[in-house]
Amino acid sequence: MQQFDRLVEIVRRLRSEQGCPWDRQQTHESLQQYFVEEVYEALEAIETGDWKQLCAELGDVLLHIVMHAQIAGEDGEFDISDVLGAINDKLVYRHPHVFGEASVSGAEEVLRRWEQLKRSKGEGAGRQSVLDGVPKRLPALQRANRLQEKAARVGFDWEDSSGAWAKITEELEELQEAVDSENQERISEEIGDVLIAVVNVARLLQVSAERALRAANDRFQGRFRAVEQRATAQGRSVEEMTLAEMDELWEQVKSSEGDAG
Repeated sequence: MQQFDRLVEIVRRLRSEQGCPWDRQQTHESLQQYFVEEVYEALEAIETGDWKQLCAELGDVLLHIVMHAQIAGEDGEFDISDVLGAINDKLVYRHPHVFGEASVSGAEEVLRRWEQLKRSKGEGAGRQSVLDGVPKRLPALQRANRLQEKAARVGFDWEDSSGAWAKITEELEELQEAVDSENQERISEEIGDVLIAVVNVARLLQVSAERALRAANDRFQGRFRAVEQRATAQGRSVEEMTLAEMDELWEQVKSSEGDAG
């Protein structure tokens, strides 16, 4: 706790009259983009298994939490003690099977009770739907997954992935109809429906669609760079090649990946 208290004091000093001009001019709004970037950098460290980097990135995330609390304290809204008190109380209240006498059968029951406890506590007052509370600024695939998870908790879900698979086929057929109609607005809507259906299958197969797509992006980038390198080795650039020639190199790259595996 000594190091945490030191961080709080450092941030307070940075925001003081004798502090840093840049830190002093920051607001909740101006820090938003940096906060999101720090969280993604922490996620990247987790995905790469770089625990030393994760340690550093978690520090950056914590800095933003303390900074927001300091700004709020200056405005008379709340301070870091209020933040800590609120999360401590919330964790104890929502885990009666740990800090109380309740018992649960497993993680799924914990999630169901979590929602019940939130409602009984009056959290999310004013929300009219079980889907309320999912941030609109989440990455689209991640938001789709969270919305589906929340709907599933009240029973709105497929019994298994087979029904969700059939939904993909149905949505693809509707997309083809939209393409045939040349209605751009409808095409956009149907592509969205296809993506949601794919996210649903991924969720039921216990795969994160967000992480799967990021991994696919990385594979595509790596393979295309390899295509460029092979073209360079031939004394050419990809700009000079036909699609068929690039595709041939692409298949060579994929085959080499299989050989390496």
